[in-house]
Amino acid sequence: MLAPKVGIWFVGAWGGVATTATVGLLALQKGLSGTSGLVTERPEFANLKLIDWQQLVVGGHDIRETTYWASAQELWEKSRVFSPPLLEAIKSDLALFDQNVRQGSLKNAGKTITSLASQPTVEQSAPETAIEAIQRLSADMIEFKARHQLQSVLVVNVASTEPPIDASLRDLSLGQLEAGLAKNSLALPPSCLYAIAAIQAGFAHINFTPSVGTDIPSITEMAERARVLHTGRDGKTGETLMKSVLAPMFAARNLMVQSWVGHNIFGNMDGKVLDDPVNKSNKVRSKDHLLQEILGYKPQTLVSIEYIESMGDWKTAWDHIHFEGFLGTKMMLQFTWQGCDSLLAAPLVLDLVRLVERESRRGKFGLATFLASFFKSPMGSDQPEFAKQFWQLQQWVNDVREG
Repeated sequence: MLAPKVGIWFVGAWGGVATTATVGLLALQKGLSGTSGLVTERPEFANLKLIDWQQLVVGGHDIRETTYWASAQELWEKSRVFSPPLLEAIKSDLALFDQNVRQGSLKNAGKTITSLASQPTVEQSAPETAIEAIQRLSADMIEFKARHQLQSVLVVNVASTEPPIDASLRDLSLGQLEAGLAKNSLALPPSCLYAIAAIQAGFAHINFTPSVGTDIPSITEMAERARVLHTGRDGKTGETLMKSVLAPMFAARNLMVQSWVGHNIFGNMDGKVLDDPVNKSNKVRSKDHLLQEILGYKPQTLVSIEYIESMGDWKTAWDHIHFEGFLGTKMMLQFTWQGCDSLLAAPLVLDLVRLVERESRRGKFGLATFLASFFKSPMGSDQPEFAKQFWQLQQWVNDVREG
């Protein structure tokens, strides 16, 4: 008997992270890749009955008109990501997944993200109300499940970072949210519309971006009511991962951090979007808040993010930590983190798909807080230290194994 198929529905389907995750998935399915970078391939995850790579099918929404092949070729040409033989081996499979991609939404997306969209998407999004956009997006997800006879679908947001939302949206009750949607009077960004579309379809939702997604109390309540599992927010892949590991060391040794400066440069699509100060502010906050939470006080901090086109998908983060030691002696630590942005993120996305799918299969719903180690701003968690977050994941492994 064939194992049931499960769908991954990417928001930002032809972007760098989704393309890399899709290439990586196909490479795993064909035995063309190792498993380095995949947390769920660690030995302790072996007997949890996680979904097999062969069971996964890819679809999604995007605001641009392109293909997986074109996106993968661009990553190769600009950043030397992947290899030509690998891409040739999966070219026909990528084309099949292209057939599952539908036009996304630009409702309240902001000028920078709208400037990246294809004209048909702009024209389709312009007259839509929020309810119409949600219904269309949800229908696309449901049709994908039906057409491929999928057991379930997981919606994964890996789209570009949106501007921050109006703070008043966080104060809305669920009733007020639903009434505002009906009147088309709320400036909910696309990440929220996709999240609501997933909830209405009954599909689990993973927010790998700094955008708000389900991180509004009324939408969280909506997911609870619909018995839908969700998690996020903002994948933790590089510099912030290092902060969540190093800051507890300073705290444990009672070394007073005076200042922590982080300078980030990269040249991919996300970097281009973050070149807009409005969009950038969402990302900076996500990268900066955990130091005070870990240390218990706020040192002077500076987080800079600069778009350097020639860098392509390669990201460099340089951090300078100035701290006070015994007898008031000033000391410093510097580190440089260099990595390929999409290749750091993609395996974590695939891990999250497996873990959320497994938790959904256990009949769980609401916030999946055991996944905090994957995120910069984990929803439903007040535990910022990476080691303690990873311990939560290990406890979940034990619970699943014993259950």
